[in-house]
Amino acid sequence: MSDSYKVNINDSFQFDFDKEQVSQLDAVNLDSKSFHILHESKPFKAEILSANFHQKEYVVKVNNNSYTVAIANDLDLLIKELGFEVGLTKQVNAIKAPMPGLILEISVIVGQVVKENDSLLILEAMKMENSFLSPRDGTIKSISVLLGDAVDKGQLLIEFE
Repeated sequence: MSDSYKVNINDSFQFDFDKEQVSQLDAVNLDSKSFHILHESKPFKAEILSANFHQKEYVVKVNNNSYTVAIANDLDLLIKELGFEVGLTKQVNAIKAPMPGLILEISVIVGQVVKENDSLLILEAMKMENSFLSPRDGTIKSISVLLGDAVDKGQLLIEFE
């Protein structure tokens, strides 16, 4: 992994910086949240208004203009690409049968609002009852099975809106 950074400003502008460019920045701390910066012989006063360290997002005021700044390094970009971002809402939109079995119970109806971990249905497979819980908050869009139906592996059981 290289020491480069992608900086996104107000979700409108993107800049790439490497370690050498960052080290050449002429900035002096005035206090823990204020800085005096020189760039191409022009002075700037910068102040960090808020910081979300875990999301690497900051609100910075530069010469009385506020900007939302998101900083990502190569590792952050790889984690995002692989879908392992922390704190993201689960985007499961369908429940499929993981194995062949028989539908013993359906605990929801179409249009019902469910919370994460609410019981959806019970599938009997290999003489065991498998309870399916909601993977996220949402609304039931469709139920593709009926009580007593035999289902195949990979068959759609429930869809979320």
